[in-house]
Amino acid sequence: MPRVARVDVANYPYHIINRAIMSLRLFNSKEEYALFEELLFDTAKETGMRILAHELMPNHWHLLLYPAHDGDLGLFMHRLTNAHTRQVHAQTGTTGTGPLYQGRYKSFLIQDDKHFLAVLKYVERNATRTKLAIRAEEWRWGSAWRRVHGTGAQKRGLTEPPTPIPKNYLEWINTPEPSEELKTIRQSVNKGSPYGGESWVKKTSSQFGLNSTLRNPGRPKGI
Repeated sequence: MPRVARVDVANYPYHIINRAIMSLRLFNSKEEYALFEELLFDTAKETGMRILAHELMPNHWHLLLYPAHDGDLGLFMHRLTNAHTRQVHAQTGTTGTGPLYQGRYKSFLIQDDKHFLAVLKYVERNATRTKLAIRAEEWRWGSAWRRVHGTGAQKRGLTEPPTPIPKNYLEWINTPEPSEELKTIRQSVNKGSPYGGESWVKKTSSQFGLNSTLRNPGRPKGI
């Protein structure tokens, strides 16, 4: 399979996924989740990255990011994953034993309309689909919890999205996605292709050299 170019341009929402090497666990305790979440938002402040949503899962995580300047995404992800790797190795006494993450993070451009809302919902419902929580806002390590139960400072850590979140947020976020919507989002994840309307995807793929991502390999597991 040809290597897909990584796009890093301003003012496009991105869906980011990274997972532990060999699908091992990244988080084994509440303290480990909390340390990563603190690191996530501290790194965002240091780099000026805008966080739209996040969901931390036992062996991987999802982010919705909104870079303000070209190159911001790469800088943010480099600092975040390197700092987290050092943090874990220091805590476990495994410094010098190898990588924590499986390799390149995956990043996907998103059209800032109803498609953005579909991806936000996909991210914030991850814990419910894997039976870690009954309702999206009950999963402590995601932005749904932060939107509903977080302190003022925690809520301010999330950037206002380019497409407004529905006013009936709790009802909306806890209504399962249509199967076809899940399928198309997972296809975007699998292929590394932009997610949006057909004409937007074609235009964006051509603009950023992503035409090879419009092919159709099989779906990866556990996303």
